[in-house]
Amino acid sequence: MHEASKALSRRLHDSRFATRYFVGNGIDIGCGPDPVSQYAEQFPLMKQVKNWDMPDGDAQYLASIADQSLNFVHSSHCLEHMVDPKIAFHHWLRVLQAGGHMIITIPDEDLYEQGQFPSSFNSDHKWTFTIHKQKSWSAKSINLLEFLAAFSDVAQVVKLELLDATYRYQLGRFDQTLTPVAEAGIEIILRKLPEQEIQQSGRYQKTPQGI
Repeated sequence: MHEASKALSRRLHDSRFATRYFVGNGIDIGCGPDPVSQYAEQFPLMKQVKNWDMPDGDAQYLASIADQSLNFVHSSHCLEHMVDPKIAFHHWLRVLQAGGHMIITIPDEDLYEQGQFPSSFNSDHKWTFTIHKQKSWSAKSINLLEFLAAFSDVAQVVKLELLDATYRYQLGRFDQTLTPVAEAGIEIILRKLPEQEIQQSGRYQKTPQGI
C-alpha cells in the first residue's frame, strides 16, 4: 500500500531521481491513489504526468499513448498484474523517448509472497519476481537478470536493487507492505538507448581531433 510514498524518503537521498529520472513529461502506470506526481515539489524538473489506471485501458499495451512521446515511465507494483510482462515492457519502452528512464518497482517473491503462490496476500498477482536464483519455489517466477537481458539491445540497466532496508526478517509470516515502512520489493531503473549508442555499443565521449 502507498508504495510510491514509501519510496520517497529513499529516493530523495539519490540525486538522480530529481535530476535524471523524474524529468520532463511522464506516465505513472497503475498508480491508484498514490501517484508519484503528488511529489512534484520534491522533483521540480517533473512536468506533466499522466496517471494511468484501469479506466484508461489495458496497461499492458498503453494503446492511446504515442510512440516515443514521454521522458519517463513510472510504475509501482503493477507489472505483477500483467498477463504478459514481456509485452508490457515492450510497450512501456515503446512510449519512452531515447535517453528517457523507466522506473519500476515490483514485489520480491521471497519478501512478499513468502513461499506461497498463488499469492495469499494478493490474489490478482499473476507472476512472482526474483533478481536471480538457480531455482525458484514459484512456478510463475521471473528471473530478472534473464528477463532484462532480453531488452538489452534497446535499454540499459541503470539500477537493480532489492528493497529490504526496512524489512524485518525475524517477524512471522504476514504481508509487511501493510506496515508504513516495508517495501518488500525490487526496484528496476532502465534508460532507453539512443540510436547512436546502440550503433556504437556503448555510451562514451569521442576523442576530439588532434588529441
